[in-house]
Amino acid sequence: METLRTDVVVVGLGAFGSAALWRLAARGADVIGIERQAIGHALGSSHGVTRLFRIACMEHPGLPPIAQKSLALWTDLGAQTGEVLIEQTGSLNAGPPGSEPVAGALAAARTAGVPVEELDHAALAARQPQYGALGADDVGVWDPGAGLCFPEPIVRAQVEAARELGAKVFAHTLVTAVEVERDGVLVRTPTVEIRAQRAVVATGAWLGKVVPGLPLVPRRTPLYWFEPRDPGSDEFTLERFPAFIWQRTGGIGFWGHGSGDGYGVKLGLEHDGHVAGTPFADADEVDRYVHPRADVDEISTAVSEAFPGLDPIPVKLLPCIVTDSPDGQFLIGRSDDTDRLVIAGGDSGHGFKHAAGLGELLAQLTLDEPTYCDTTFLDPRRFTPTPTTH
Repeated sequence: METLRTDVVVVGLGAFGSAALWRLAARGADVIGIERQAIGHALGSSHGVTRLFRIACMEHPGLPPIAQKSLALWTDLGAQTGEVLIEQTGSLNAGPPGSEPVAGALAAARTAGVPVEELDHAALAARQPQYGALGADDVGVWDPGAGLCFPEPIVRAQVEAARELGAKVFAHTLVTAVEVERDGVLVRTPTVEIRAQRAVVATGAWLGKVVPGLPLVPRRTPLYWFEPRDPGSDEFTLERFPAFIWQRTGGIGFWGHGSGDGYGVKLGLEHDGHVAGTPFADADEVDRYVHPRADVDEISTAVSEAFPGLDPIPVKLLPCIVTDSPDGQFLIGRSDDTDRLVIAGGDSGHGFKHAAGLGELLAQLTLDEPTYCDTTFLDPRRFTPTPTTH
C-alpha cells in the first residue's frame, strides 16, 4: 500500500473541512484532504441549495467575528471564481422580546458593534404581512448584513481553491482509522496511508465515530420547500419574504426564506429554539427515505397557520443531518493533550454560515498561529471534567 507524508491531513471535506483545507493551503502548508463521498455531496450536512447567513448571531455573542470572517473570505473567493457564494439581502429575527432570536441577536449586535434595526410589533406586522397569527408581543430585529449563502458551490469552490494552492485531494475515499502516534498521525484508507504531523477531523455526523467519546448527538433533519397558494403571487419572493427566524409562542418556531433565482421558498421547523429533527445513533444507518406522514404532517399543520399564503404541502423534501453539542456551540480545536488532533464539528443547526471563518481558525490552531478571535467557547475540552483536588 502506498504511504504519503504531509504536514496536515484533513479528514472530511464538507463545510468545515473544505474550508480548513483551503485556509491551510493558502498558508503554504503541505496538506492532503480526504472525502468519503463526492465533493459537494448531499449525504451529510453541507447541502440544500441555500443556507441562512447571519452576522448578529443569536446563538453566542462570540460568533459575529466568525461570520464576518466568512463573509470576507467568501466575497473574495466569489470574486476570484466568478460565482455568487453569498448574498447580503438582510435577515429578520422575530418573537417575544425575551426570546432567543430577539434577545440573542441584540446581545450579539451590541457585543460586536453590528448595526441592526429593532421593529416593534406594529412595524413587524406591517413589514411582513405574510406572517399569520403573530403573537401579541412579537417584535423583530433586522440584520441588514445577513442573507443567504450557497453550500454546494461554496464547498466545491473551497476545495478547488485548495487544489490550486497545491493541496492534494482524495474524493470517494473511506477513512478506516485515524491513529494518533508519538510523532504524528496515521490515517488509514483501503488504498493509501497518510502520515502527517497533525490531522484536522471534520466528519460531521461521523465525528463521534472517528474520534470516540465526544458529546455529540446527530439528528435527521428534513429540509422543505413550498410554493404560494396563488401561483401568480410575488409575496413570497426573497425580496418580500427575506431570510428569517421566528420563535412562536408555544415552542414551535420557523426559519427560512423566500424564493429567488434557482431556489424556492424554504422553511424548517424549530422546537424550543432547536432545529427540529430525529436523533439517531449511527450515521451510516441514517434514514434517507421520505415518509409522507411522519415527515410532512407536523410542518404542514404549522405552515397552514403561520403562513396562510403558502400551500402547506411541500413540493420538495430532502433529508439533512444536524449534529448537536450539549451547549449548542461548535467543537473547534484540539480534542485532547496529544497536540496532534484538531477537530471540527457540532454544527448544532447553525454551522454553515461560519464555515470559512472556522476554516481560518482551524488553520491557525493547527499551525500554532494566534487566532483572530476568542475560541474559548468553542474549545472541545470544555466538556472534559476538571480534576478535583483534596
